[in-house]
Amino acid sequence: MRKQSYFLLVAAIAAALFCGLAVAVGTNRVARFDSAVRMDLHSVASPPLTLLVEKATYLGALGVLALLGAVAVAVLIRARRRDAALFLIVTMSGALALENGLKFAFQRARPPPFFGTEPMTYSFPSGHALFSVCFYGALAITASRSTPSIAIKTGIWIATIFLVLAIGATRIYLGVHYPSDVLGGYLVAMAWIATVLSAERRLAQ
Repeated sequence: MRKQSYFLLVAAIAAALFCGLAVAVGTNRVARFDSAVRMDLHSVASPPLTLLVEKATYLGALGVLALLGAVAVAVLIRARRRDAALFLIVTMSGALALENGLKFAFQRARPPPFFGTEPMTYSFPSGHALFSVCFYGALAITASRSTPSIAIKTGIWIATIFLVLAIGATRIYLGVHYPSDVLGGYLVAMAWIATVLSAERRLAQ
């Protein structure tokens, strides 16, 4: 019960922060922040770094995550971890619904891209940020549950946090998202994962 309440609290805080950010986006109060961060990242651009970023950003693309997710679900089912497979499926299904629903609700136009072409979808929140936190976060939770070692768990979470932050940074570097889009994606993902974990705890009682 205590963990269930904790997860609900995390979900509520993340949702509240997202709502505050959404208001700021809607009233254009984040324009200076977005512009400053965009230009700071763009100032370090170079051809080799751009090539690396263009490859790394695919780690948060829905198509790539769908393929990795199918493999992960198959492995988990084969390992008789049906609960973990269901957790991943529910988490990613909800993430997809939230991403589509929120983008349509806010309909924020994309910024002018620095590299490549402008994606056809709306900008807020970032789907790459949302999907990467949900997917890699769900895998990290599953992996952490499989080991009693604090050191290994710490390593798993450090690697996961670094990965999702790097994916978010690639979207800003390429210019296809505002920093506030990426932050919004992270907050939605945190709220959703915490909600799923709370529901999981409740059903396990």
